Amino acid sequence: MKLLLDTHIWVWSALDRARLSRRLIIALENPENELWLSPISLWEVLTLGEKKRLTLHPNPPAWIANTLDAIPMREAPVTYQVAEETARVQLPHRDPADRLLVATARVFDLTLVTADQQLIRARQVSVLSNR
Repeated sequence: MKLLLDTHIWVWSALDRARLSRRLIIALENPENELWLSPISLWEVLTLGEKKRLTLHPNPPAWIANTLDAIPMREAPVTYQVAEETARVQLPHRDPADRLLVATARVFDLTLVTADQQLIRARQVSVLSNR
């Protein structure tokens, strides 16, 4: 399975695994599954760090580099196709990061790993929920 980690799942998997369900941990640790991450998630983490809503040591850029070294992931690039697909994404909220993640999952045929109930209920893409 090809799994696109939502930003909070990526952060929790590195900092607070207790927030992840056993089923999700098994999926993330399964060597047959590919883990994917969007640059949008890096941008979100950097933004949260700047706003002091997330504390990462020694600093957000170094934390990102260290985490990507520790947990290998494939990059899900923001391509022209992804940008175009955002126009077809219908979510109950206007969060541009969520629209880009859903579009990315569609374009690259990925399963979105999330705990976000709005994304789960929207049924816009295949989802592996944190339950």
